[in-house]
Amino acid sequence: MKLYAPWEKAFKKVSTPFEHFLHAQTTTGMVLMFMTVFALILANSPIAETYAHFFHTKVDLNVGSWKLSHTIHHWINDGLMAIFFFIIGLEIKREILVGELSNMKVAILPILAAIGGMLIPALIYLGITTGTEGASGWGIPMATDIAFAISALVLLGKRIPPALVTFLVALAIVDDLGAVMVIAFFYTEQIHMLPLALAGVAFLIMVAFNRFGIHMILPYFIVGLFMWFFMLESGVHATIAGVIAALAIPSRPKRVPGDFRADAKVLLDEYDSYPIDEKDGMNERQKAILLKLQSNIDDIGTPAARLESDLHLPVALIVIPLFAMANAGIAIDFSSIGATIMTPVSMGIIAGLILGKVLGIFGVAWLAIKLKIASLPQGSTMNQIFGVAFLGGIGFTMSIFVADLAFVGSHELIFQAKVGILAASLFAGLFGYSWLRFVAKSK
Repeated sequence: MKLYAPWEKAFKKVSTPFEHFLHAQTTTGMVLMFMTVFALILANSPIAETYAHFFHTKVDLNVGSWKLSHTIHHWINDGLMAIFFFIIGLEIKREILVGELSNMKVAILPILAAIGGMLIPALIYLGITTGTEGASGWGIPMATDIAFAISALVLLGKRIPPALVTFLVALAIVDDLGAVMVIAFFYTEQIHMLPLALAGVAFLIMVAFNRFGIHMILPYFIVGLFMWFFMLESGVHATIAGVIAALAIPSRPKRVPGDFRADAKVLLDEYDSYPIDEKDGMNERQKAILLKLQSNIDDIGTPAARLESDLHLPVALIVIPLFAMANAGIAIDFSSIGATIMTPVSMGIIAGLILGKVLGIFGVAWLAIKLKIASLPQGSTMNQIFGVAFLGGIGFTMSIFVADLAFVGSHELIFQAKVGILAASLFAGLFGYSWLRFVAKSK
C-alpha cells in the first residue's frame, strides 16, 4: 500500500467549485473571527490611541496637480472593500447563471426567505428608532455575514444535510444583492452626474470587451480601475463599482468544452510517446505539450470563475482582516455597556438581527412551505430552518459597513451600532450553532 503525505492527498483530491467556495468562506470566517477579537483587544489596550490614530492617518495619491487624499480607514472601506464587493458580484452572477438561483423551483424558498429576512428586521428597527436620530440606520440589521454563517454550518459537518448548506448560500447571496441595492439607492447623499456618466461609459467598454470575446483580465482591470475612480467621485459609494464590474466579466468559455477531451487525449498521447529521462526529466517537446494543455484548460474555463477562485484567498487573508482591524475595534466601557445596549440604535439592531431575522427567514419559509409555494431542502426539517434563521442574524461585515454609511460623522451612533452588531451577531451565531448541534435533527 502506497502512503502519501497529507499535502499529496490534498493535491490528489478533486473539489467542485462549490466546495472551493465553501472552503473559502470558512477560511474567511475563521480569519475574520480572529481579527475581530484582535481589534477589540487593541482598542482596549494601552496602545488604543496609537491604534486609532494609525487608521486616521492620511495617505495621498498625487499625479501632477491632481490629488486624491483619504485616511487609511477610508482607503480600506472605499478601496480594498471594492474587491470584496467584486467577489460578491461574481458570486451573485454565478448563482444566477449556474447555481442554486438558476433553478426557480429550488431558488424560490431561499429568495422568499431572504426577502423576509431583509424587510422584517428593517421594519422592527424602524419601529424602535422612529423619531430618533438613529432612524436612518434601518439598513444595518438587513445584512447577513455569509462567511460567518457558512463557517458555523460547515463546522457541523455531517449533522446537517448538504441541501441546507446550499439553502443558506443561496439565501446569503440574495441578501448580499439586497444590501448592495440598499447601499446604492438609499445611502448615497449627493450624486454628481458627470463622473457617474463616465463610470457608465467605463462599464459599457467592459461589456464591449465581453461581447468581442476578450478573455484577458488586464483590459477589464484597467477599465474597472477607472470606473472605481469615477464612482468614487460621483458620490455613489465606490464599492458598488466592484459589483457592477463583476457583471461585465465573461462567464462563458472561449472554446467548446466538448472539444477539450479529444484535444487533451491527442496531446497526452504525444506526451507519452517520448521516453522519460530519469536524469534530465522532461524534454523540450514535453514541456511545450504541457503548456499547450494548460492553455486549453484556460480556454474552457471562464475569467469569472478564475477570478472568483484566485481572489478569494487574498480577500480572506488581506481585505477582510484589514476591514475588521479598521472597523471592529471599539473601546468598551463595561460600566456603561448596559446603557449603550439600551439605546434605540443598539436595541433596534439587536432586535432586528435576532427577532427580525428569525421571523423573516423562518416565518416566511414556513408560510411558503405551508402554502406549497416552495418545498423544504432535501433531507432537512423545519427545526433546522429555524437554526439557519438564527445564523442569518450574524450581520457582522456588511452591517458594520452599512453603519458607517448610515451615520457618517456621528461617532456616538456608529459606536452604538457596532455594539449592537457585535452583541447580536455573537448571540445569533452561538444560539444558531447550538440549536443545529444539539436540538435540530436531520430526517
